[in-house]
Amino acid sequence: MTKFGRHLERNLKSLAAEAVNCALQGAGLTKEEIGCVWVGNASQGVLDGQESIRGQVVMRAMGIGGVPVFNVENACASSATAFYGARNAVALGECEAALALGMEKMFFEDRSRALAAFEGCTDVELLSQLIKDFDAQEERIRKERETSGGTEVEKSGQRSIFMDIYAMWAREHMEKYGTTQRQLAFIASKNHFHSTMNPLAQYNKAYSVEEVLESPEVTYPLTRLMCSPIGDGAAALVVCSDEFARKRGIKKSVDVAACVVGSGEDPEVEQKLGSTLSRLAQKAYEMANIGPKDISLAEVHDATSYGELSAIEKLGFCPIGEGGPFSEEGHTKLGGRIPVNVSGGLESQGHPVGATGVRQIYELYAHLTRDQRVSQRQVDNALVGLAQNGGGMVNFTEGAIVITILKR
Repeated sequence: MTKFGRHLERNLKSLAAEAVNCALQGAGLTKEEIGCVWVGNASQGVLDGQESIRGQVVMRAMGIGGVPVFNVENACASSATAFYGARNAVALGECEAALALGMEKMFFEDRSRALAAFEGCTDVELLSQLIKDFDAQEERIRKERETSGGTEVEKSGQRSIFMDIYAMWAREHMEKYGTTQRQLAFIASKNHFHSTMNPLAQYNKAYSVEEVLESPEVTYPLTRLMCSPIGDGAAALVVCSDEFARKRGIKKSVDVAACVVGSGEDPEVEQKLGSTLSRLAQKAYEMANIGPKDISLAEVHDATSYGELSAIEKLGFCPIGEGGPFSEEGHTKLGGRIPVNVSGGLESQGHPVGATGVRQIYELYAHLTRDQRVSQRQVDNALVGLAQNGGGMVNFTEGAIVITILKR
């Protein structure tokens, strides 16, 4: 993978080529041995007008042509979905080795261009009403805090519809289970600490819980340091058959024990049946013949620190409603019971939307293979890793969900 961050001087072709060449070199393969390519990219069409054949454009620029190239657009879960396609292509025998690439370039001189990319990951026909509703909620919360004697807080001036939705979920969780803003800050502080050991992360600075709480507010209870930034970057993986790995003498590999894709359902359905994420996780555990207690480490979709809290509950790492105390007690920190987002997560690693899913899987692979690139943050005795990647929002539930489980 590339370093995630602000790369104004580079184009998407350059970032993709760096990641792909590193993946091929790590696998000891040539470009000619790749039988098909699956490329995840969420919003380059909105951002710079490159539509329809994004994968072919970047592949051809680095000398890869003549093979099937599949373009996958599935919001923030684009490249995890591309990985699903690459894995299935190999499993079905369509090719012996496939490439999964995630890529996104979101930094431009005009930063407002990125906002349209996120707005397009919702039901745009309902967007204007959603914004009005959230503005009304924000004003009501401001008045309640003034009435209760609270002091005026510094506002970040940066806000998107997704931060509003995450904040709404967080407030509901706080009211129902007693979760605190401090517990959300602990999760963010933990991830920022993890990032100090990851040179490829967009941010590498540790912040205390107090510093997280004191950072400018995005929308209550979320502060800027609890939210993921946009970024530029790419990540790539080679998926091959067992027979191909043996034939080529590839030693540094892991098994894809499960890779499942789903989409959310309306809130009333999820209330009756349980969250789609929980049900999809159970399907993945059954496919991998394990349970949540067997997971050595996890990379989850912490677009905000509340996103991580919700994910660890729904993935079964702790009971529903106990994600706050579970995190505050240190169970998800490096050295804890189940380290979560040892990369720094989206909050610190950065979130070039289409690259995040494959980036998460890369992190698991590196720990399971004892790769020197993660030696500073190596999870001890890592045997099983889980990645959870979400994308988009429809009627207040996730648009796309991908869960991948790897085994050493």
